[in-house]
Amino acid sequence: MDDKYKRRATSITSPIIAIIGSTSSGKTSISLEIAKKYNAIILSLDSLLVYKEINISSAKPSAQELSEVLHFGINEIYPDEKFNVMDFANCYFKALKYAKQNKQRLIIVGGSSFYLKSLIDGLSPYPTIDEKAKSKAKELLRDKQNAYNFLKNIDKELSIHQNDTYRIEKNLEIYFQTGYCLKEFNKQNPKTPIIKEKINILNLQIEKETLNKQIIIRSKNMIKQGLINEVQYLSEKYNTKLKPMQSIGIKEVLEYINKKINEDELESLIIKNTKALAKRQRTFNKTQFDCFNGDKEEIKNKINDMFTL
Repeated sequence: MDDKYKRRATSITSPIIAIIGSTSSGKTSISLEIAKKYNAIILSLDSLLVYKEINISSAKPSAQELSEVLHFGINEIYPDEKFNVMDFANCYFKALKYAKQNKQRLIIVGGSSFYLKSLIDGLSPYPTIDEKAKSKAKELLRDKQNAYNFLKNIDKELSIHQNDTYRIEKNLEIYFQTGYCLKEFNKQNPKTPIIKEKINILNLQIEKETLNKQIIIRSKNMIKQGLINEVQYLSEKYNTKLKPMQSIGIKEVLEYINKKINEDELESLIIKNTKALAKRQRTFNKTQFDCFNGDKEEIKNKINDMFTL
């Protein structure tokens, strides 16, 4: 790593903090401000930022911002490479090792809170899925609504969104392989925490009206910055059925490229889907974490208090 990232090293590397919150809420700007102030490094908690070449739709920090603060978990792989919770865990361990070696603080920031939850709580051992189970799942998924109803019937407390094809498929595979729904399988196979360090979690909260305005601004800016050209390039290089190619901002442009929607509909659809994502993120963060909740200034003040102890 470049020595420029080691300037003003401190003798304190804890506490480790994680800034979570809805998409477009301003987490990145806070993390960069705090990181520069306290000579910290950043671990991105974002399932889309790990991909090289996906820049605009992921709202990736600029080259200038990435040069000012050392980041982990960004530009790790190409869109046709796989990335899961354990890969994120490896990014965490690399960031933590670097922070300890260089006596720097670690800030985790992003909207993919599921990764953070998995690090803290651990994961149940995932069963080996044979071709028979995979085939059954794919066959049922020919009718997505029927597949979703099937899962709801075997798990009355199913929390998956009915449009989350990826997780529906994984749940179906586990059921056809083991005979248990995911919830019951996890009971039979208790989770083991992946990390031992204490992480102080701060949930950035923002008024719904303000957040919606920021989502609209961000969506418009993405298109102005060249989102369509970026997705056109990606679609020519990669299979559009890949998981990252189904992300918000990309999937809508693919519909536009295929002439299923016009440019006005493109903008509206990105805004609509981003608002829905923000709602799901708020619900997840509220129900899954024991954390400090606050607005931008309250979050910054809380971090200042922790970092100056």
